[in-house]
Amino acid sequence: MDYGSVMRRKLGGRMQKLAIDAGFSCPNRDGKVSYGGCTFCLGEAFSPYYCRNSNDLIQQIESALRFHASRGRSADYFVAYMQSGSNTYADTLTLERTYSAIISHPAVSGLIVGTRPDCITPEILQLLEDISKRKYVAVEYGIESVYDSTLSHVNRGHDFATASYAVAETKARSIDVGAHFIIGLPNESRSDILEGISHINTLGIDFVKFHQLQIYHSTAMEREWNEDPERFLFNHNFNIEEYSELMIDIIRRLSPSIAIERMVSQAPRHLIAHSPLGGIRPDELRNIVISKMQNRGYKQGDLLL
Repeated sequence: MDYGSVMRRKLGGRMQKLAIDAGFSCPNRDGKVSYGGCTFCLGEAFSPYYCRNSNDLIQQIESALRFHASRGRSADYFVAYMQSGSNTYADTLTLERTYSAIISHPAVSGLIVGTRPDCITPEILQLLEDISKRKYVAVEYGIESVYDSTLSHVNRGHDFATASYAVAETKARSIDVGAHFIIGLPNESRSDILEGISHINTLGIDFVKFHQLQIYHSTAMEREWNEDPERFLFNHNFNIEEYSELMIDIIRRLSPSIAIERMVSQAPRHLIAHSPLGGIRPDELRNIVISKMQNRGYKQGDLLL
């Protein structure tokens, strides 16, 4: 199921996200959970350049609108997307002020909050529920893997049960929920990834983003890659053809009720130490996967038991 089509139905027209960096930290960096962050993480890779020029949220929104207009991207609805950092990691008053400032902009029709599943409370969910009565609201949780052994290995700082709980509590407030998963984390085989889709199906999420593992310079994962690349599914010989076949197998096991927002991620090339797919664009990979599936008569979820 295509995410863009789902959002058009929800909002009544075409949507464009406006990335916003509100400057929130992460409990996996400041010592509340751990230090150093996840082994794969490089904050610069997740924030568009136009977010880095100002701490003022309204200025960021204006910059984002100009950025998309300069590329000929029109939309009926603009939704602010808090992507960088853990955007529920603050006291409720600070969050209320931040969210209110963002949605006060007349061009903003909704808010998508990216965060960690261990950074949610009933009070924060109540705040988001209140906003959802006036504007569209969704929460995106970085879950990354369904396997606790992997989450521990990459210093994630939470387990899969925490993610399941956060999703359930958010859905109970009638708030849309998305989840991010990284394909190719250390020690996860192709069969592990495919078996894990059944766990994703049990979450009850509305949409999903799959990202291929990209290894960034100056991260702990780069050191791990240099020491033992055989731990990684995406070795030096892995290519777009293999990844597209893996995505097809994933999609055929994924519940048709879950909208697929992404199958691949992008980041500035100068930050990347190793990526199995080079600089392929998300729409390019999407077209490859859709074409193959249509030619073979495959559908999302047709391998569900």
